[in-house]
Amino acid sequence: MSPASPSQSFDAKVCFTNRLEAGEKLARAIADELKSRPGETAASMMVYALPRGGLEIAEPIARLLHCPLDVVVAKKITRVENPELAIGAVTADGHVLWLSPPRSPNLPEVYELALQHAQKRAQLQWQQLAPYRPSVTPLGRIALIVDDGIATGMTMVAAAQALRAKHPAEIWICVPVAPPDILRYLRSWCDRVVVLATPSPFYSVSRFYQQFPQVEMEEAIECLQRANSGQEAGTSQNLQG
Repeated sequence: MSPASPSQSFDAKVCFTNRLEAGEKLARAIADELKSRPGETAASMMVYALPRGGLEIAEPIARLLHCPLDVVVAKKITRVENPELAIGAVTADGHVLWLSPPRSPNLPEVYELALQHAQKRAQLQWQQLAPYRPSVTPLGRIALIVDDGIATGMTMVAAAQALRAKHPAEIWICVPVAPPDILRYLRSWCDRVVVLATPSPFYSVSRFYQQFPQVEMEEAIECLQRANSGQEAGTSQNLQG
């Protein structure tokens, strides 16, 4: 079965050991997908991780494909009174996606404040990671957007919007695990979806990992440094989120 399609029945008790294992399995699935496309090579690809957890998934993909590893930073927009409930997502460079778009062209104050807060968080994370990014643009390349899993898809779609503005040849959304009912939505925002498992019921990404610690910024930076050690690191402004 093509990795771009939902996998066979997945036992909810089965999970990945950790992000490294999940990333290695996802890397092989992407490599197999590439083999099915005559004329395409890994040289035409570039990997973008959603930090911070996505970097541990993306590093083995970039290593197997021998391609650059970059980041696209997106944060959920949440209400102050309910930080667990996402009402949208925004990237560091201002690409916004609302769950239910406001009807008025002028944002209500509560939306504006929530947007500003989320974008500041995204910009701060961007500034921390920017010095370790490769000086490569996605123009004309296949851009792989990678995370450790998808629950609602809002940050992933916001990231895809931001990346599309940089004119890659294609955008692939690649994750180890996602709920089955979100695949059609994801496909409407990209050219290909590569998902290893689509368990149901889903509940949360962490449920399908035996080890799912928070990835600290130092670890995220190390992932970028290791993946791009053979390339010139710089402060390329090709993508700010």
